[in-house]
Amino acid sequence: MAKPNYSFEKRQRELAKKRKKEDKLREKADRKVGGNESSSDAPGTDAGDNSNGHTPLPPVTPS
Repeated sequence: MAKPNYSFEKRQRELAKKRKKEDKLREKADRKVGGNESSSDAPGTDAGDNSNGHTPLPPVTPS
């Protein structure tokens, strides 16, 4: 029977943690800059998506 490679498993866990931390920091920076501009450009998302629970405001037209 083969011996498990614990160092490989540990490295994979570390990489997953690092990736998750980087994603969180990126999302935090996006929120700080001014919103979800990058996520609204993602394919499959709708600009009128009401996932945050707020109703979108109508566009302002100059009079």
